Amino acid sequence: MKISDIANITEAVIEGNPDTEISGIAKIEEAKENEITFIANPAYEKHYGTTRAGAVLTSENFKPSVPRREITLLRVKDPYNSFLKLLKHFEHEEISELCGISKFASVPENTKTGDKIFIDDFVKIGNGCRIGYNTKIFSNCSIGSGVKIGNNCIIYPNVTIYKKCIIGNNVIIHSGTAIGSDGFGQAKQKDGTYKKIPQLGIVKIEDDVEIGSNCSIDRATLGETLICRGVKLDNQIQIAHNVIIGDDTVIAAQVGIAGSTKIGKRCMIAGQAGIIGHLSICDDVILLAKTGVTKSITKPGMYGGYRCKPAKEAVFDEAGINKIPEIIERLKKLEKNK
Repeated sequence: MKISDIANITEAVIEGNPDTEISGIAKIEEAKENEITFIANPAYEKHYGTTRAGAVLTSENFKPSVPRREITLLRVKDPYNSFLKLLKHFEHEEISELCGISKFASVPENTKTGDKIFIDDFVKIGNGCRIGYNTKIFSNCSIGSGVKIGNNCIIYPNVTIYKKCIIGNNVIIHSGTAIGSDGFGQAKQKDGTYKKIPQLGIVKIEDDVEIGSNCSIDRATLGETLICRGVKLDNQIQIAHNVIIGDDTVIAAQVGIAGSTKIGKRCMIAGQAGIIGHLSICDDVILLAKTGVTKSITKPGMYGGYRCKPAKEAVFDEAGINKIPEIIERLKKLEKNK
């Protein structure tokens, strides 16, 4: 696209040739003449004199140390966020061009599909599904019967969505994720064996959710496992049956959440945290990496530790544990001096 088009997207003021054609985006050290890059951190200003980029997104007050007439500057209030907006636009343009249903896909006649849909090779769609406008489903996905998928969704290869689950609008699901597998419900019998508890509920994912690769979200025993609007999940996360995750909560990799736990809005959960079942975590809670949550959390704030507690207490305890070898040595010396 032309520099003038990019300026419209990023609300930039142009210094240079507005008709320059740009065909890609790159890092400032690697950009070529037909690519655009950005300078948001002063540490990268040193590369301005040597970059081969055709255009650079910069702050409004950027002052080039070396005059470069061949480079067009696009001055914006926030170069980093403007660059992210541009990245998203380029990605959207590439995917939005995909359209049509592959002859190698299996789509029953009673499945309803919206306009501009894309269904790739070897996708299997079950009976009675509904798939919305401009949704893209990539190869080897399996969509169970009665599934509802909204508009503008992207479902990457090898995703499995079990029967009757509901996916909202603008949802992104990355490769290898399974949505709606049975919750871990086993009833112990008198003879020590286990009998499977039927899992009759669904998973419901609301709008603007992104789910990373190789996540497992179990269907409810009854009712719904609910992922609310704006939730962002990293890779390799386990969410058990009947869990509810509130709006705009973000969860990093390798987190495990046991059944029937409710997590509030705007929470941040770091990697490898573990949360046992049937708890409630209020809004605006931050859990540090590897935190073990065994009790409900009723006050917003930061928590950490193997046995979850306020972060300051967890750090204090950890510091005390690290001093134990020193204390033991001091005790040994005191014993000798008796």
